[in-house]
Amino acid sequence: MSVTVNVIGAGLAGCEAAWALARYGINVRLYEMKPQKFSPAHKYKGFAELVCSNSLKAARLESAAGLLKTEMEMLGSLTVPCAKENSVEAGGALAVDREKFSDAVTEKIRTNPLIEVIEGEVTELPEGITIIATGPLTNGAMAEIIKNLCGEGLSFYDAAAPIVTYESLDKEKVFFASRYDRGDADYINCPMNKEEYLAFYEALISAERVQLKDFETHPFSVYEGCMPIEVLATRGVDTMRFGPMKPVGITDVRTGKRPYAVVQLRRENKEATLFNLVGFQTNLKFGEQKRVFSMIPGLENAEFMRYGVMHRNTFINSPELLNCDFSMRSNENIYFAGQITGVEGYMESAASGLIAGTAAARKILGLEKINLPRETMLGALTAYISDTFNSGKFQPMGANMGILPDIGERIRDKKEKYGVYANRAVAALREELDRIGKDNC
Repeated sequence: MSVTVNVIGAGLAGCEAAWALARYGINVRLYEMKPQKFSPAHKYKGFAELVCSNSLKAARLESAAGLLKTEMEMLGSLTVPCAKENSVEAGGALAVDREKFSDAVTEKIRTNPLIEVIEGEVTELPEGITIIATGPLTNGAMAEIIKNLCGEGLSFYDAAAPIVTYESLDKEKVFFASRYDRGDADYINCPMNKEEYLAFYEALISAERVQLKDFETHPFSVYEGCMPIEVLATRGVDTMRFGPMKPVGITDVRTGKRPYAVVQLRRENKEATLFNLVGFQTNLKFGEQKRVFSMIPGLENAEFMRYGVMHRNTFINSPELLNCDFSMRSNENIYFAGQITGVEGYMESAASGLIAGTAAARKILGLEKINLPRETMLGALTAYISDTFNSGKFQPMGANMGILPDIGERIRDKKEKYGVYANRAVAALREELDRIGKDNC
């Protein structure tokens, strides 16, 4: 195939797009500015770097996140198998050793003979079919290119949680358990009584925060999916107890009772030497993080290997700009992929790259288009980002059962209901793949 497609950005979306194109026998130029230049949030040299959490969310099919990953594998995903091969124990979630995951994706990309990696910052839009997957921190010349293509971007903020060492935890105060005893006891739990919780709450809401950097523009708007814990706390004294610190489904093994509040820690690497504070994305100053988070029982002497950070994200007004295959309405040789399109989440970003790369490949080869059924999670997400009805109020959207069409029957049990949704989605996608011919996808 003489056609070469440009993919700009080697994050989750860009790698999936490049891999999808190569699977169809199409040559790819994959542009990546690392290691010559790093964004304010990226540190690791490898591709598909996970910046915030190391969790790719639930693994079970009858969950939105699990269904999404199953559908991606059906389409030939690169990142889902790499994640499974480099997973760490996290109960019912698929969490990964982030460096080993990145290394695995990087090796797959760099050793593919159809993918040419070009290192360095892109300052001009390459000629030919191009997939822009530059990520939510796009700035400089590339930001100007996107602005000229799309108009003004929309800004919001994203945050990462701190990571502590396991050996520094007070084992007399914490215990391993999963919520409702679901799955293995992979989470470390730090229980709080009411007095401890209220003291922590007061310290948190009064702690000093980091001033926004020059590249982070106002107005200050926080996306709900990555709400900094201190911002969440300002919404009410009990807000955290109904969010990341909810004690429901947890029994303190020392007392046999449910704690007043609980902080959960999730394994960060395969060796189980590092754990992150689940739901504790933050923009507090580093010294304040040490002071306030050390008030959590068991973390009094915690060694923080990474403090939480917050950074700006940008996404385009996709409903006005994109077709359901992530190509531009005004120029169908240009595609967008990743969080910049308004899909929220690691796997959602990867999925958009998979869809864009697959769509571009099939168009180049003259193959019939894959029509992702609306009943599938992939189809629902593509419908969301391309529905002009959303253009006036567009906000990032992650995989969730609420965006799927109703099943038309009332099922009270949530797990059973979501199982029906998932089975319907898998069957619909399999039928579509059978329709176009398995040899052509």
